[in-house]
Amino acid sequence: MKVTAILPPFLPIEEIRKTASSILPDMVIRTDLEFTSDDSEVLVATTFTRIDEGILKKFPFLKFLQIASTGYDNVDLETVRNRGIIMCNSPSSNKESVAEHVIGMALFFLKDFRFLDSEIRNGNWPILTASRDLKGKTFGIVGMGAIGRRLAERLLVMGTGIIYYDSLRLPESVEEELGVTYVPLDELLSASDIISLHVPLTPETKHMIGKRQFDSMKTGCIFINTSRAEVVKTPDLITALKNGKIRAGIDVFDREPPDFSSELFKMDNALFSPHIAGVTVESQGRFIEETVANVIRYIQGVEPMNRVV
Repeated sequence: MKVTAILPPFLPIEEIRKTASSILPDMVIRTDLEFTSDDSEVLVATTFTRIDEGILKKFPFLKFLQIASTGYDNVDLETVRNRGIIMCNSPSSNKESVAEHVIGMALFFLKDFRFLDSEIRNGNWPILTASRDLKGKTFGIVGMGAIGRRLAERLLVMGTGIIYYDSLRLPESVEEELGVTYVPLDELLSASDIISLHVPLTPETKHMIGKRQFDSMKTGCIFINTSRAEVVKTPDLITALKNGKIRAGIDVFDREPPDFSSELFKMDNALFSPHIAGVTVESQGRFIEETVANVIRYIQGVEPMNRVV
């Protein structure tokens, strides 16, 4: 069965080819879209490629689409469904990486690292600081999928109080295991010292956080978004930062790369990273392993994991 992977050229293509070749020796790796047609039954892609109707038309025999990432808002789901294509994602490969990134962003603000670093660089030796402990804080997680759960597991051992909101509540046994308490979204926003978003971008979650939600947060709340930018109304985020209502750790942007002249990047109460929370050497290895394993399952006639469509 022929397999094609469309990968961005900045990935370690030869390393990926070497890893996959022992299991999928005939897999074709493309780094551009300059081709007319491909007779593969299996396609592997990342979030860096828009899988729209035009791309799918180039694969007339496509039966299985594996997205090597957690998010899949780059895929034309309607066309995939209409074509009867099975589609899966990889929701677990980067959960550790994103969870650690979120905690790192929270600690950046709690421990006042920007101020302390600046003082030292300017030859000062501050004796007192506004640094705070993570232990004892209320941490609100919006979205309790694979990443949200791993974040909760990491926070539990750090002594935080963890509340969460999700459109689908977890079973009570899982809540007890994770040490989390379910609350409505409005209650989470008003009660949390730190808020982290972990929802997929859907019509229901688009712009779910705006002016009213920011206004309801505690003054000084640490707001972290490593999910998708469109979950938040960016102008309202900027206003909340300008007013000193919140501090924010932002990993995702409406356009990527973003407009660096935006007022957003003038905010000294914000911390930015280039949509890289889930990208580590280790997570990329896990993505490859999980993707190849799922493709093998499909080829062998076994129900693939993490089916979306």
